[in-house]
Amino acid sequence: QVRLEESGGGLVQAGGSLRLSCTASGRTSSLYAMGWFRQSPGKERELVAAISYVGGSTFYPDSVKGRFGISRDDAEDALYLQMNNLKPEDTAVYYCAGSRSIVVVTTQAAYDFWGQGTQVTVSS
Repeated sequence: QVRLEESGGGLVQAGGSLRLSCTASGRTSSLYAMGWFRQSPGKERELVAAISYVGGSTFYPDSVKGRFGISRDDAEDALYLQMNNLKPEDTAVYYCAGSRSIVVVTTQAAYDFWGQGTQVTVSS
């Protein structure tokens, strides 16, 4: 069993930055590609960043491209999301997710492991 736990969320003013962390425990050998998702009231859960296990390939949707950066430290079983120039529309619960794929995964259904989420609130 794999357990993922997010941290680093909070309240920040528009234009500010936050760094989210995700730590993994349990059968971490099952984790390869990783991603960050977010969900706000009235919206579907959406992918905001993804990273492969091999080669360091990443994916970002247009809504966050150039502002968010995903990285991983496999030696520490950790995943990070650096968020810069935050906007009020970035307000959401952010989730860490893992899959068994070695390549970048952009489909929500392909992720098998999920954290409980951390709240990010951006004030105007």
